[in-house]
Amino acid sequence: MTRALYSLLMWLSLPLLRRKLKRRGELEPGYQQHIEERFGRYAPEAGQVDGGYLWVHAVSLGETRAAAALIGRLRERLPDMRLLLTHSTATGRAEGVTLLRPGDRQVWLPWDTPGAVRRFLSRFKPRLGVLMETEIWPNLCAACAERGVPLVMANARLSEKSLRQTRRLAWLARPAYRALTAVWAQTADDANRLTSMGAPVKAAFGNLKFDASPNADKLAQGRAWRATQAKPVLMLAVSREGEEAALLDLLTAAPTDGQACGADAVQWLIVPRHPQRFAEVAALIQRHGFTVSRRSEWPARGPSDAPTQPRTVWLGDSLGEMALYYGLADVALLGGSFEPLGGQNLIEAAACACPVVMGPHTFNFAQAAELAAAAGAAQRAPDLGRAVELALALAAEPTERSRRSAAAVSFAQAHGGALDRTCDALLDLLGNKALIGPGSPALMESLRRP
Repeated sequence: MTRALYSLLMWLSLPLLRRKLKRRGELEPGYQQHIEERFGRYAPEAGQVDGGYLWVHAVSLGETRAAAALIGRLRERLPDMRLLLTHSTATGRAEGVTLLRPGDRQVWLPWDTPGAVRRFLSRFKPRLGVLMETEIWPNLCAACAERGVPLVMANARLSEKSLRQTRRLAWLARPAYRALTAVWAQTADDANRLTSMGAPVKAAFGNLKFDASPNADKLAQGRAWRATQAKPVLMLAVSREGEEAALLDLLTAAPTDGQACGADAVQWLIVPRHPQRFAEVAALIQRHGFTVSRRSEWPARGPSDAPTQPRTVWLGDSLGEMALYYGLADVALLGGSFEPLGGQNLIEAAACACPVVMGPHTFNFAQAAELAAAAGAAQRAPDLGRAVELALALAAEPTERSRRSAAAVSFAQAHGGALDRTCDALLDLLGNKALIGPGSPALMESLRRP
């Protein structure tokens, strides 16, 4: 009865979902595309025969980037694998396009009503489903269990804050977790929290993000652009609402010459987390008396050739270019960590050799943040004001900055291995491990394109 009540509420919310998608689509056009997929109605593709997919669900941008390494490794082991890639956000879907090959499909995950989920599973008939990191849906989990579709959670995490929230809906969450076939957690703490909710945790494999390689071309481009800059570049990376205003308040509160907070001594770069906020942040920068120089308007030779004025703040208003921004920056302030939001992924910054200063709120990446601080790849500050001071001090000390850059790369490289462990576990579910390997008949047959 409990899931029946949940299903009724989800069905009643369908008109609200359509309105929400319309509003989001005004800022991010991606939300206006393929809307009927959200309700389990999928248009046929010419020459496409659905069925037999390996299905990966990556909610948003971060999960899609983590999934990229796993998908790449699975293709090495299963060259004829047919991928079904689903998302819930426009940024995730845009990033996921680069992972597709002929014969693959990319669609929205349907809203969690029984009818939409049934249509989704009937249409695509996945052999195996992989949920990346955090997101489970009660009707989806139940329907997969009923149809005998193995559904696993990879790179799984559950923070203490999220656990408290999940416990409030334990009557709904516990059956969903119990319906999963397997869960591979990032850390032992994640494993314990997930187990407490009934999840069938098999192991703690580590974080897949340590095995993801930054885009080498973008990183090289960012470093080349940095070499043309006379001043150090400090970045507020993957920032969330409230953090940009707080930084700009600090900069405008500095003395007229701007030296105290580096408004003139360094070049500031702000890269917001959500693309729908690009225009909002640009306006915010201008209201604080700064000139905005937007990445989308930079010439091919980079910001050095862009028109500039005193007290200019760069705005990273592009997607898929974090490696470029980390290559361009000397130090990064970690977005999401200066408000109680849990922090963003600092592993990517470390892999790009960019030292990080993080705030007090890193519960989404608790272990990675602790390890990074211990390795010298990151520093923790109690608030944004102190973080700016630490970043400015590091920018002014090239020797210390080089030491921390090297420590960041060593930290990123030292904690890999989750990729191979997760890949092996997935292949275990698809067939006899003794037969697994390139060209394995049993596995190839189960996932082969029709």
